[in-house]
Amino acid sequence: MLKVIVNGCLGKMGKVLTKCIIEDNELELVCGVSLHPKEDTPFKIYSKMSDITESADVVIDFSHHSTLEDVLSYSIKTKTPLVLATTGYNEDELNKIKDASSIIPVFHSSNMSLGVNVLLRLVKETTKMLGGFDIEVIEKHHNKKVDAPSGTAIMIANAVKEILPTVEYNYGRYGREAKREDNEVGIHAIRGGTIVGEHDVIYAGHDEIVELKHIAQSKDIFAKGSIAAAKYLVNQNPGYYNMDNMLG
Repeated sequence: MLKVIVNGCLGKMGKVLTKCIIEDNELELVCGVSLHPKEDTPFKIYSKMSDITESADVVIDFSHHSTLEDVLSYSIKTKTPLVLATTGYNEDELNKIKDASSIIPVFHSSNMSLGVNVLLRLVKETTKMLGGFDIEVIEKHHNKKVDAPSGTAIMIANAVKEILPTVEYNYGRYGREAKREDNEVGIHAIRGGTIVGEHDVIYAGHDEIVELKHIAQSKDIFAKGSIAAAKYLVNQNPGYYNMDNMLG
């Protein structure tokens, strides 16, 4: 049995993740961490990682970037592999994650969906093959999502930029002088209802259009992706890993 600690266990994604762990016969949920551990749960909850007395094989973090110091400190001190599924890290925090990966195995992805990460590969290959096509990224999410554009939309745009390093991002094109420039990628955010997550990448050429699309129908896909990452990570040496490594 793989022993797991979940940081952010009472958040929306944390609750989905703990449910998936409990249902997985290969996993044992050792405990959880939440800033406000008020709810009754079948597992113990701590208010911060540094209070944990149990040991585990891996930590999965679905919390908030502000808890990074706490989770890194615990994982480094206990030499516990760490899966980071949290978004919103700044450059300084990303550097701290990279530094920690020299001591422990760290898996980091802004989107834990296996399908999204296949989409990113397809974006790179399509961008190589469709030179001269205009590229637009459209993302759709529920009306409670606070950040825009989504981290996944940025990942898609960055995948394009890997192939076309000189492109510029145009966020939500607007105004009387909004003609599309040749060297840009348009990124557009839609918010409404209970949309879990949709991402479209449009390649528009002369008299033809190619579209790549991913639709998330539940949050389970992100939880199960992080579990797959945890099962992969526990067999790795210290280092920085992502979906590209896991998918081969």
